[in-house]
Amino acid sequence: MNRIHLIAGLCLISACTAPEGNGSSEELTADIENPTNRVVLSSDIVWEKLNPARGDKSPQAGTVWGDRKGTVATGFLAKFVDGFSSPPHIHNVTYRAVVIKGLVHNDDSQASTMWMPPGSFWTQPIGEAHITSARGTENIAYVEIDRGPYLVKPTEEAFDNGERPINVDASNVVWLDHSRTSWVSAESGAELSFLWDSKKEDGLKGVFVKLPVGFRGKMRSDGQVFHAIVIQGSVSYQLPQEAQEIMLDPTSYFGSEGQSLHTLESAENQPVILYIRTNGQIKVE
Repeated sequence: MNRIHLIAGLCLISACTAPEGNGSSEELTADIENPTNRVVLSSDIVWEKLNPARGDKSPQAGTVWGDRKGTVATGFLAKFVDGFSSPPHIHNVTYRAVVIKGLVHNDDSQASTMWMPPGSFWTQPIGEAHITSARGTENIAYVEIDRGPYLVKPTEEAFDNGERPINVDASNVVWLDHSRTSWVSAESGAELSFLWDSKKEDGLKGVFVKLPVGFRGKMRSDGQVFHAIVIQGSVSYQLPQEAQEIMLDPTSYFGSEGQSLHTLESAENQPVILYIRTNGQIKVE
């Protein structure tokens, strides 16, 4: 496998330039008449076997949004025991993933071990043979597919569809402040990293957003699709339908459809990192 290991200073896909559109607050309407905001707490996740064929050796999976066993786009959590290592295998769909807890290695079975810490991002193309390993007392990754179902298949069915996998260690993520992207305001102190862009009519893209210690502000979105997962830190989230504040820790989720407003306050001891999948623009202010 010709897996791409990014090194510091390189930009992932469009990481060094913001997508078209200035994401101004005038474009992202503040008044939301019928909010669609929703949350899923880490304690709400229902865990089951990711690969039932492996029995007790299977990692655990917990769907966050979508339907992993259906045909729709889906985001789910994968949990691995300390020392887990899969046999070589392929998948029937391409997936993207972010390490949330522990250390994860994902590569060709002959490759040297590269342990990716929390905040690392990787992609695994459809049909590409690989293994996945984990090390740590608790190992969890967020996995995202554009269509389901998500299946594990033998390497005898491997094929090359032209995509190449990518590993990005957390230390190599390129962060942009307000001087380099209009998606975050100077007052917010937030930073953003553009991870991927589908380059299709659906307009889908994935970004990291980093909120500084003590952040109190809002995130506006105009996308019909908006899914956010807490990767690092804890954040207080105000659910507008109930005027209720909910504490979201790593693996917790919030999302919406259409124009939306998300009121957030980070904890005082650690920056917050969010992974966001959207087909519109966001503005952190």
